[in-house]
Amino acid sequence: MGKIKVIGLGAMNTDLIYLVERIVSDGETTAKKFCTAPGGSAANTTYGLAKLGVDTGFIGAVGDDEAGRMLLGDFESAGVESTRVTIKPKAETGSALCITDRAGRRTLYVSPGANSLLNARDVDLKYLKQAEFVHLSSFIDLKQFHIQQRLISELPPSVKVSLAPGELYAAKGLGTLAPMLGKTYVLFLNQHELKQLTGQGLEKGAQRCLERGCKTVAITLGKGITRQGKTMACYLIDGEEGCFIEAEPVVKQRLLETTGAGDAFAAGVLYGLLTGKGLRECGVLGEIMAQFCIRKIGARAGLPLLAELAQQYQDRTGSLL
Repeated sequence: MGKIKVIGLGAMNTDLIYLVERIVSDGETTAKKFCTAPGGSAANTTYGLAKLGVDTGFIGAVGDDEAGRMLLGDFESAGVESTRVTIKPKAETGSALCITDRAGRRTLYVSPGANSLLNARDVDLKYLKQAEFVHLSSFIDLKQFHIQQRLISELPPSVKVSLAPGELYAAKGLGTLAPMLGKTYVLFLNQHELKQLTGQGLEKGAQRCLERGCKTVAITLGKGITRQGKTMACYLIDGEEGCFIEAEPVVKQRLLETTGAGDAFAAGVLYGLLTGKGLRECGVLGEIMAQFCIRKIGARAGLPLLAELAQQYQDRTGSLL
């Protein structure tokens, strides 16, 4: 393996995924499908990049249990360098209960487990300095949030920061996240998270993130929004341009399971940035990766190899990847 290009830092979880007819607040419903799958936002993105042939590594924590061994084995199967994943004795590996219904609504309950035991000694700054990108996602506890804040301040300019704050960090608001955003090269959000973070709608909210120092903002649009009679899947903006990316038609399924779609989108955009693609091309790669993800249950089962991504990219754009 050569120089590591992307190093992820975030929670490592086992996803317990239930597909149900409808989400109920008080009552009973039927689970149509259930599966256990590897998860964690930055971990999913790192895995997706590794499947595309990118040299990747990861810093995180798992318990000394069967779930932890499963997560490490999954990384190894894709080629993620995982020697900096710390095994915490007598701790349970983190888990996330994901419930999705027929209407596409989703609820998530996270038990952080070993993720909350990650400490500053587990994060090797020298190791991170070799990367082109360090990709961060959220933790439950403030201790790990503060580790990430300090880490970003210590990284040299040669290392670009990619941040997927999720709802947990977005809810902290622009003021709290300002030190991180000021060093962020690319910020990944969905519409709801953007509203939480900025209090603004799509384009004004994205502009506020740029004003805070982000170089690029990439926003997924869920089921899509309509622009000029077309359904748009995502919106990307940097200091020079903004662009909407049209959604590919989705084959209708009885139940649509979207766990990890945003993480797959991030992998596609980062792959585009690593290979010198323009903003629009990065958005197309992100949209294609997200479409691959939702074809199968779980965040990683549907993620493509490079040849599969390249074929879809050529079919859609007429250009070679």
